[in-house]
Amino acid sequence: MHIFKALIIAFSIYSRIPMPQFQWKDEDMRYMLCFFPWVGAVIGGVLYGWLRFCGAYQVGEVGRATTSVAIPLLITGGFHVDGFMDTMDAFHSYQPREKKLAILKDSHIGAFSVIMLLLYGLIFLGACSELKEQVLINIVCAGFCLSRCLSGISVVSFPTAKKDGMLFEFASSAQKRVVKGVLCLEALGCMGFMVAQSLVFGGVILFAALLSFGYYFYRCKKELGGITGDTAGYFILLCEGSMVVVAALMDVVM
Repeated sequence: MHIFKALIIAFSIYSRIPMPQFQWKDEDMRYMLCFFPWVGAVIGGVLYGWLRFCGAYQVGEVGRATTSVAIPLLITGGFHVDGFMDTMDAFHSYQPREKKLAILKDSHIGAFSVIMLLLYGLIFLGACSELKEQVLINIVCAGFCLSRCLSGISVVSFPTAKKDGMLFEFASSAQKRVVKGVLCLEALGCMGFMVAQSLVFGGVILFAALLSFGYYFYRCKKELGGITGDTAGYFILLCEGSMVVVAALMDVVM
């Protein structure tokens, strides 16, 4: 029963898909992160279906690309975008660590968050418009699950910058050994699928995802002393954007 509740909690937090309502208890939260990648699987599945529909009915490039960008936002409600914007404000403030952490807690947005989100959106939209090869589309769709596997692994593995907040509570209440093991198995499943689609394409896109993961750890550790809930959202966008851009480049060049 706790496992089923953990599944519902994961989708309630990280998606806008309607879920049954009940009172959350600590024991229900222990394995919640195990189901975080399932939200990515839903996003990837819907995106795959949309792109197949576009191919079958010759949907125009603008509608195809803009809807592809909108699908993750519609399913998640922009949950991770908020973290991306807060993190961009903190990173681009060039202030001491304590000030950056204070900026992350501030509910207001600054100019840098808007500029960087607009830049990210344009790059992501442009990359989506170039994705035509079906194998690359399959790999990118799997990437939405992989990004959440890696994000979940970071929550139970990386040091946290604060001793409060949603991420710290999730990390504290999680059965870390079990959760990390499940997330690693899910990540390996995603990686295996990506490489099985194409050793070259899958390998290069997978390398881009892992590179973004390493960069995420390095920058957060250096500038904040660890990760927060906001930086976890930042990583989701960073990882997915890296995979989509690399896939688009390969589609154009190869």
